[in-house]
Amino acid sequence: MEEKVHDGLLFDFYGELLTEKQQSIYRDYAFEDLSLSEMADEFSMSRQGISEMIHRVTKLLHGYEDKLGLLAEYQRIQTLAREIAESDDLDLCHSKASEIIRQL
Repeated sequence: MEEKVHDGLLFDFYGELLTEKQQSIYRDYAFEDLSLSEMADEFSMSRQGISEMIHRVTKLLHGYEDKLGLLAEYQRIQTLAREIAESDDLDLCHSKASEIIRQL
């Protein structure tokens, strides 16, 4: 399940780089939980074609992340922000906030 959540986040970051058809198919797969048969009927494709499209799109999304790293950077900044919010140490808060700002 964790992998599907991760792939959904990748779609949130990089989905606009896909064609409209790729976006629609992946959205139905990842967020609507439609079966291959349902999607094949909807898009007038074979189940095999839908399956291959999903695998191709997943590979594209992972490739974009490998090259650009936006999700990893977002998660790193979220972790630092959470540490700042939970900390009572002002010096620690200042150094972590400075780290976030330097990276932007």
